[in-house]
Amino acid sequence: QVQLVESGGELVQAGGSLRLTCATSGYTFSSYVMGWFRQAPGKEREFVAAISGGGWTTSYADSVKGRYTISRDNAKNAVYLQMNSLKPEDTAIYYCAAAYTVTTRLAAYNYWGQGTQVTVSP
Repeated sequence: QVQLVESGGELVQAGGSLRLTCATSGYTFSSYVMGWFRQAPGKEREFVAAISGGGWTTSYADSVKGRYTISRDNAKNAVYLQMNSLKPEDTAIYYCAAAYTVTTRLAAYNYWGQGTQVTVSP
């Protein structure tokens, strides 16, 4: 049974940092591209970052480029999102997901976690 479980979301002040973790099980983790998406109230879910199975290729949304870093540890079946210089606009539910290719398309991701809330106060 495929499971993706996010953790690490919390309330943080603008300018602060947060590290999200996605723990996975039930599939061949290293064969999948892993991505992070976020969804703010009243808005559509949007792409944040993705990383290839071997970790050689990464992709970031323009809004987070230079502030966020995606990484993975295949030995631990986990993917991480390091978020620095956080802004109130980063407030959203953050989801991790698995796909077969590095892409920004939500529909290409086959497995999803339940999400973790990140709130950035002014």
